[in-house]
Amino acid sequence: MSLIVRDATLEDAEDILTIYNYAAINTTAVWTDGPADLDSRREWIRARQQAGYPVLVAMKSRDVVGFTSFGDFRPFPGYRHTVENSVYVDERRHRAGIGRSLLAALIERATALNKHAMIAGIEALNAGSIGLHGSLGFVEVARMPEVGCKFGRWLDLVFMQKTLASDARP
Repeated sequence: MSLIVRDATLEDAEDILTIYNYAAINTTAVWTDGPADLDSRREWIRARQQAGYPVLVAMKSRDVVGFTSFGDFRPFPGYRHTVENSVYVDERRHRAGIGRSLLAALIERATALNKHAMIAGIEALNAGSIGLHGSLGFVEVARMPEVGCKFGRWLDLVFMQKTLASDARP
């Protein structure tokens, strides 16, 4: 069964919510203390798309098995050529190439939008995400100890960066 990566629609919000909430509740991939609701995921999709940013889903058969997007890295004009990504894969489908396909498609979209750099903020013990990003040319540029907390412990944040092959000019 082949994998298809396509633009998300609002009809995908429930599947996106399921994948996101699993990560939010059970992992340190999302530093929140509880689940999101369907309205907030729909608004997130709308806001990204209205900003001109992609929300992509990975499909196997008729199932959404992952999603990805990027947004502004920081809200100041000097960062306008830099975006921060997020990639989530259904927990039953990890290590099947889905995250790689999603992130590769996202990098293409960022380059087409003339972005210059893509950032990933990753919890330091998330070896899978660090490995995924590294395999697509991201390099660690910063490590911030104990800047977050979840599950009763301090979390370290790793920033990884990829310079894109865009025509962006400062």
